Amino acid sequence: MNPLTSGKAAVALQDETLQRIYDQDKEAVAACGRHLMLGGGTRGGPVLHHGKGVRVWDLDGNSYIDCTAQSWALYLGYCHDELWAAINEQAQLMTHVHQGFDTLPRYYLARKLAEICPGKLNRVSFVPSSALALEGAMKIALKNRPGASNFVTLWDGYHGATLGTMGASWISTRSSGEYVGGSRFASVTRQFVRAPNPYCFRCYFDQKPESCDLMCARMLELTLAKGVNGPAAGVIVEPLQGSGGMIPLPRRYLQRIRGICDQFEVPLIFDEIQTYMRIGRFTAAEYYGVEPDMIALGKALGGGLPLGATVIRDGLEGFGPDSEELHTFAANTLALVGATKLIEIVERDHILDHTLRMGEYLRKGLLRIQREYPEVADVRQVGLLIGVEFAATDADRTPLVAETRKVRDEAMKRGAIFGLTGAMKNLLKIKPPLIITEAEADEVFDIFERTLMAVLRS
Repeated sequence: MNPLTSGKAAVALQDETLQRIYDQDKEAVAACGRHLMLGGGTRGGPVLHHGKGVRVWDLDGNSYIDCTAQSWALYLGYCHDELWAAINEQAQLMTHVHQGFDTLPRYYLARKLAEICPGKLNRVSFVPSSALALEGAMKIALKNRPGASNFVTLWDGYHGATLGTMGASWISTRSSGEYVGGSRFASVTRQFVRAPNPYCFRCYFDQKPESCDLMCARMLELTLAKGVNGPAAGVIVEPLQGSGGMIPLPRRYLQRIRGICDQFEVPLIFDEIQTYMRIGRFTAAEYYGVEPDMIALGKALGGGLPLGATVIRDGLEGFGPDSEELHTFAANTLALVGATKLIEIVERDHILDHTLRMGEYLRKGLLRIQREYPEVADVRQVGLLIGVEFAATDADRTPLVAETRKVRDEAMKRGAIFGLTGAMKNLLKIKPPLIITEAEADEVFDIFERTLMAVLRS
């Protein structure tokens, strides 16, 4: 019996604790669920059981191609043999080490990240999660900007759900159509100043890409000049907004805001928690040829284990040893080894080039589908960061919010997992593991087309 295709009963487990965990039936799972709080995401879908490559199986043995890579974190897919062999071997040597003790995995990964980050970005601080990596960059910015207090972020951006990052994220605004998430904690979260994002498909300034004079960048410049009390601590941007609507920031926009930050002597911080590797290069800074002052990394950084990193350039004062940035699990050796092994596999197997090729393959396939279904209003793609915006065919291109959710739900029934965004309710996210093949992409196209037929032409 093939344990990867035959459902729950086929997975052979040796450990008694694991056997008890995986022996639970649907009734037991429902009983357990009553004790669990869910702070985000969506409950009510399949209970995932095991995975391999780009596929995952649920409790009933149903198979799905996972076009979310589990919140964009499994670049080599589920249970990559070579990656997890290295992690398992490290587990026999050492697992948890407090941040105050040095280890060879931490030293090695710090040097490796310094090598792959562009220009003068070569000093690294490790943390247990993505949001903490961005908070680390915020701390560095404040330390280097005496008297500054406010950060500038972009409309609809998402930077985390800690008390330090909620204020920077769309969850603290009415971006989603109502006050949700971080807005409930506004009394204690840091307040951020926001500037327009370059949402070219529905430009706020009624400009066209071919004649755009980057009014959104000009608005950022004016915000720094007139909209911030005192000096700004930093400008934080995602080179490609994820939860904001899969919006790529144009290269010339990033170049312009680099110049604006230099003009005001304000640190430019790239939130690359989602763009690391997935954009077809190790960093979006390299891809776009725009070097920020700091980069925050996370999500897939640890090879599937929790890990974040703050990378800063020469010339900035970094963290000192007096508890400015202290976390119990910042030096988790398993995640550090996972991150290093991931980099080495990606380099050896030319996975970044594969990412660019497959991104283009998926883009062309989606544009072909768009010709049949004009409700696919816009396809936005850089590497394997892909967003599909749904809109009616009227003059205003009215967002198809209910239909988009139906597409996500119907596709899941047919064997493909897609993502939804936070701020933009009519956008579908397609961000599979970087190892997806053309044959697997063709399966995705088939499921997607059959789903559109059922939802839009029924």
